[in-house]
Amino acid sequence: ARLRTMAAGGHRGTMVGTGDPEPTMWAAGPATGGRALAVQVDYASGARIIAALDRAILWSSALAIGLTLFVGVFAVTRVTRRLQATAQVARRISAGDLDARVDDPRSKDPRRPQDEVAAVSGALDTMAATLQAKLLSEQRFTADVAHELRTPLTGLHAAAELLPPGRPTELVRDRVATLRTLTEDLLEISRLDTGTERLELDTEQLAPLVRRVVQVSGTAAQVRVVRDARVETDRRRLERVLGNLVANAHRHGRGPVVLTVDGARITVRDHGDGYPEYLLAHGPQRFRTESGGKGHGLGLTIARGQAEALGARLEFADAPGGGALATLTLPPPEPSGYGDTG
Repeated sequence: ARLRTMAAGGHRGTMVGTGDPEPTMWAAGPATGGRALAVQVDYASGARIIAALDRAILWSSALAIGLTLFVGVFAVTRVTRRLQATAQVARRISAGDLDARVDDPRSKDPRRPQDEVAAVSGALDTMAATLQAKLLSEQRFTADVAHELRTPLTGLHAAAELLPPGRPTELVRDRVATLRTLTEDLLEISRLDTGTERLELDTEQLAPLVRRVVQVSGTAAQVRVVRDARVETDRRRLERVLGNLVANAHRHGRGPVVLTVDGARITVRDHGDGYPEYLLAHGPQRFRTESGGKGHGLGLTIARGQAEALGARLEFADAPGGGALATLTLPPPEPSGYGDTG
């Protein structure tokens, strides 16, 4: 009807009919005498060709999309895997493993195409190598200086003992003793840095050990035992850790200083102003103290190093009610290793 109307109006047109059983195409146009001319053509083959083209376009599009997704996922996975490896190495370096390296082949072979991941990996490896070299140089320097100072300090100590009694002699002896202590601390830090010391493990009851540390320190620190425990540890190193914590609490904090034994966890708390912000954020740092503070910042550095050698965890925080709180968590005690509670 529409073709007839178009033809009657002087227009030409075509239409595809669904037909039964095959589709047909009709074409109509105006003819002389006000009549219309219509032609019917079998459209089955054309319809099949168009349908085949539609299917081919659909399948090729699906294949292209699938191939693009596969290539994209493969490329992204490779980049992600390399980034994860780089991040893992960065975490190892931040934890103190300066031997860790990414070793990305792209960053070492200029003939291979370079990308951002290779640039980051190469920069991280260079930074780790530089940091390791500087740290080793510092460790060697510290050890060399400490070793070189021992002999003259021994001579100074012997000479000071020969001086006549008096205030000047006491000052000289005090300074020589301070220098000897500093030298021994530097040597101990050097041994901790290089890992040359070995543990001498034995089973120890914590409460008596803590009381002995307080007694040797000559301070009025209090000892509280919530739950005693027997642990396998190096007694000398553990006493060194606790002794340094007690000395630091008395030197930089205010009393009362309280040591609490609760299983394999020992806390040392004073009632001063708390730890400096830099120490809470970054941990103890050698030769760094608060402005006007006493000491050289080595006591807590040694305590942390000895705790790590024991496989223990030493944490620093400000106590809820004020003051500094150091928490030493030793490896789990023996299953039956609990002593008296008091």
